[in-house]
Amino acid sequence: MAEELIIRTKKEREVLDITQQVQALLVENSFRKGVCHLFLLHTSAAIATADLDEGTDLDMLDAFELVVPALKYRHKHNPEHVKYHILVSLIGPSLTVPVENGELVLGAWQKIVLIEFGGPRERNIVVSFSAVVE
Repeated sequence: MAEELIIRTKKEREVLDITQQVQALLVENSFRKGVCHLFLLHTSAAIATADLDEGTDLDMLDAFELVVPALKYRHKHNPEHVKYHILVSLIGPSLTVPVENGELVLGAWQKIVLIEFGGPRERNIVVSFSAVVE
């Protein structure tokens, strides 16, 4: 089974906690045990887990700026977006999280985050659930 989660970002670059929206999809679908897989249908945003203590989102965005240097990119469509495409290739467009007893299995400080590099935009995430066969 698959659902689509739509997230509207508000800034050009931001880190958004989407854990509760994903958890709500588990509840809506009565999904109890297995894995939840998220796949982002964009090339200028990424998905990951992160600790979001105050300021961590801004620290992450600053660090990402240093990871991929400003170069003279050759991408004809929009050279400014190439940096974002490279970051997304490094971070990734997908995430898989275990599910037990209808709850996402995350560490004490882990949140599921959407990392926006080219916003503000509407972002589409395909969320699928796979049951564990015992």
